[in-house]
Order: sequence, then C-alpha cells, then structure tokens
Amino acid sequence: MENRPFTFGVAASGENFTDREAETKRLLTNFRHGVNTILISPRRWGKTSLVQKVCRLAQSDKLRVVYMDAFSCRSERDFCDAFASAVLKQTSTKAEEWLESVKLFLSRVSPKISLGPDPMTDFSISLEMNPKREEVDEILQLPEKIARKRGWRIVVCVDEFQQIAEFTDSKAFQKKLRSVWQLQESVSYCLFGSKKHLMNELFEKKSLPFYKFGDAIYLQKIGTADWVDYIRSRFEATGKRVSRELAEKICQRVDNHSSYVQQLAWLVWTHTEDEATERDFDNAWRDIVDQNTPLFEKQTESLTTYQMNFLRAVVDGVSDEFTTQEVLRKYQLGTSANVSAVKRALEKKELIEVEKRQVVIPDPILKEWLKRELKA
Repeated sequence: MENRPFTFGVAASGENFTDREAETKRLLTNFRHGVNTILISPRRWGKTSLVQKVCRLAQSDKLRVVYMDAFSCRSERDFCDAFASAVLKQTSTKAEEWLESVKLFLSRVSPKISLGPDPMTDFSISLEMNPKREEVDEILQLPEKIARKRGWRIVVCVDEFQQIAEFTDSKAFQKKLRSVWQLQESVSYCLFGSKKHLMNELFEKKSLPFYKFGDAIYLQKIGTADWVDYIRSRFEATGKRVSRELAEKICQRVDNHSSYVQQLAWLVWTHTEDEATERDFDNAWRDIVDQNTPLFEKQTESLTTYQMNFLRAVVDGVSDEFTTQEVLRKYQLGTSANVSAVKRALEKKELIEVEKRQVVIPDPILKEWLKRELKA
C-alpha cells in the first residue's frame, strides 16, 4: 500500500510532520532538563504529533520516555492502572524486567496482572476496587523508584490529562498527584489534552492543585508560508502540482487548522490529475463539508433553541456584547443570565471558545456548515 501524501485523523510523523521547530526545541529542552510541561491548544492542532516526535528524539540510554493515554480513564483506579501499566511496559525490555519491577517497587500492592498473547507488549494491571492511599502513592512513585534504581531520568507524558477533572472528588485526586509528583527528582511530566477549556481550568485556576505546575506552552497555528511549502512539496513528491495561490487558499479556507489543512489538501490531491485547479478545490471543499456533516448533526441535534440562536449570532459575526437589548431581541436569547448559561454550555460542548473575551467557533468546517444549515 502506497503512503498517502497527507495525514489526518491520526498523529503525523516523519515527512508528514511539518514545522513546529520552535515548539520541538523547547519541549525537547524541557524533557532533557527535567522541566514539567503543560501543552495546551484546541483539538486537532497537532499536540499528540508534537509530543510523540519529541519522545522519539529524547529517548536515550539515560533518558526514558513513558507515554500514557488517559482518554479511557473514568476514575482514580483507572488512572492508576493505566499509569502503572505504561510505566512498567515502557521501562522494560523483556518480561522478566517488568515482573522484577512489580516485585521490587510495588511491595505494598498486590495487583492483578492479565497477560495477552505477547506478554511484553500485551498485559494490563488492575488494582482492587478501592485501592488504599498507600497503594496509590506507591504506584505514583513507581517511575521515580525505577529511575533511581536504573540510573535514568524519566519523562512521563500523559495525553488527555483533562480526564481527571471528570473523576469523583477530582480535586482530592489532583492534590494527591501533585503532592507526590512535585517531590520527584528523577522524573518530570508532560501533561496535555484535547479539551482546551478543561486544561485551562486545571492549570490556570489558582484554587486548583496544578496551578503553576510547570512550563505552559500554548500551541499556536502553523503559519501559512510553512503550510504552503509543505503542501506543494507533498504534491510534487507524487508527481502532481499545485500552485502557491491554490495552496494558500487551502490554508486560508480552513483557518490554518492543522488537521483540516491536511484533510482538505488530501481531498484536492485526490481530485487532481496533473495540476490542481479551482474546480478540484471546489469539489474537495464540498467533500470535506459533506464528510463532516454526520458529526456536526450529532453535535447539534440535542442543542436547545437558545443555544442554536446563540450559534446563529456568532455565525453572523457577533463576538461579544450578547447581552445588549438589540442582540437579545434579534436572536431571541432571553435574559442576560440565560446568555451566560448558554455560553457556558456551548463552551463545555467545545462548540465555541472564548479568546480575549471574543466568542469564536474554533472549528472552521463546523462554522461553514452552520452558515449553510442556519440559512436553509
């Protein structure tokens, strides 16, 4: 199977990874010097691709990187199970080593270990239903104990870290994590996730335990010039061509949104015989909106009338001053208090974001789809 020239929907790597030179350098420096890092950006801007690239660059005989995905964690117990499994798997080179680590470093814990066909890569650890505090503390100390024993430094990367905000008694668990992690000398952490509003709250709210936990990197969009060079080079690598003007149009139409740039470029490429034309672009643009329509229908089908009216206002260009009498009346938003509730609900659903007190729809294709649907 031939490699496709553009990647979307999965983490980009190798020649499919473009730019992010400054962020790569900064993150790599943090990894090598033991600096805790928080990476924040909207969904599908390339956080996971960036972290995975730096993980590969940082790995060495003296520095080990552990990557954990917390997406499926729904409780403190789930998190501890996934944390222990990831640390043991990725700091061992053979089954005997992780079994030895269980005996050496989890002396207070009697976990249930389930083996798959390949015991080196396919195993999981499960604690009791309600693990005791000392057992949880011992699991959270696991990377530090292994690092000291092996003479390494370890970086633990936790993807979808915002999931902990949904746990029962989340604040108590956050306190527990920070109290253990902040005292570790041989381990640092890279925490990132796809729900920007939750990540912002976890790390920017002074009343929460992870406030000022580390170096906060707010990922910016990749610039048009870098995208244009990348798109044109990928076309050329497959024997096709795209003009600089059309490559710029691809970027600008999706507001330089990383995943959508890759997807729209791919769709233009599929329609192109030799050199991309305006007609190829128009066909690709129709395809990308149509392909995402089922998702958008699902995201909006349960919205209230007030919530849809609020989105209509944003699509029409209203970005603040929603509580003026003119806007309240024109878009039938009810009272000022109702507007605040609607805004919070839509932000929680990730349909809007508030940037410098301006409300925006962060998904450029969703915005285009709403324009079409709300005017239908």
